[in-house]
Amino acid sequence: MTSTAHPPGTVGDGRREANAALVLRTVLDHGPVARSAVARLSGLSPAAVSRQATDLTRMGLLRELPDLVEGRGVGRPQVPMDLHLGAVGGPVAGGVHLGVPASTLGLVDLRGRVLARRLVPHDGLDRELLPAVVAAELRTFLAEHVRGRPLLGVGAALGGWVDPVRGSVVRHETLGWRRRPLAVELAQGLGGVPVRIDNHARAIAQSEILFGRPAARRSLVHLFVGNVVDAALGIAGVVHQGPGSAAGDVAHLPVPDSTAPCPCGRSGCLEATASNTAVAATAARRGIVPEPDIFLVVDAAAAGDRRADRLLRERARAVGRAVALLLDVVNPDLVVVSEHASVLNAEYLEEIRGAAVDLSSVCDDPERIVSPHAGPATLPVAAGTVLLNPLFRAPLRTMKERVGDEAEGLSTVSLNGQRR
Repeated sequence: MTSTAHPPGTVGDGRREANAALVLRTVLDHGPVARSAVARLSGLSPAAVSRQATDLTRMGLLRELPDLVEGRGVGRPQVPMDLHLGAVGGPVAGGVHLGVPASTLGLVDLRGRVLARRLVPHDGLDRELLPAVVAAELRTFLAEHVRGRPLLGVGAALGGWVDPVRGSVVRHETLGWRRRPLAVELAQGLGGVPVRIDNHARAIAQSEILFGRPAARRSLVHLFVGNVVDAALGIAGVVHQGPGSAAGDVAHLPVPDSTAPCPCGRSGCLEATASNTAVAATAARRGIVPEPDIFLVVDAAAAGDRRADRLLRERARAVGRAVALLLDVVNPDLVVVSEHASVLNAEYLEEIRGAAVDLSSVCDDPERIVSPHAGPATLPVAAGTVLLNPLFRAPLRTMKERVGDEAEGLSTVSLNGQRR
């Protein structure tokens, strides 16, 4: 029989890990900040803050900033500390969002700020070859932009049913993938760099919790409207996964007043009504654009095409009606909507808000409905967050695992194929 007693040191190690995470998160929220202020803000003792700050600095996650010390005053000067963000030595995370028409590559720092990004069009690429091609592009991209800084690993985000624990894509209807071991495929293509994957709706929700508005940490619903439509729920700073990590499938959520036919056999489903694919097909059928491409539709509206503008407003109102249903079921502090046109043009966000508030029976405040904090950089930030979120939750364990990987030779392979 296996004993259920905690091994020696487990409870203490858990407390140490929790304290380290609290210090790191406090510096994320308030840095640059002195240790005494971290103690006051976090509720930890000055001694505990000092111990954790020393550990986190040794690991390269924090750094002291003596240049910011003011010369006046009585007593020992308070040296501020901040996340290690420097162009020399500051750790970075790679990210890739695997979309249907293209993938977005990114490099982010510990604050989720994008240092570099690149769009990789798929251009009819065989979807079975997509992971290998994207990994090769990402490897080249990282070799160009990491520039000697510690690479913590790579986060990957995509639509569909994604199981982050197993690192697999359980089901992605548009790409035709089933039980695909994507994390392993990308890691192999990157020469052993650690890779974590997750659904993009959950990844964006987590990026809002880590780097976005304070209300997101209380509760939020995130709705992603792209070629794939899905959602995520966050409560008290934790994004809900559900059994098998299957939470968030809202593709067939009924949209009031929609009659759009869906491949599932019903009509009025959210994805069939409001997805990029559906709207672009409608635009091409109406002669608004020469080919079904949502980016052409958005560009046409921006150039003054009233038909394109009307179509995008129709979509925004359909999204707003779906948001109203989510508001009434969950009643979160915040609803974050990732929809291309409304991210670029606040007028479409106002259409979403208006339709949602008109239909919702619990929400009369349109300001609870927002676009992602990162704006057009949302996808690379979210992908990087897939890698950074575990770091902020368990920095000591995460960095220890990274050192262990290096000891095994997994991440000592440089991005140009040479040993460090």
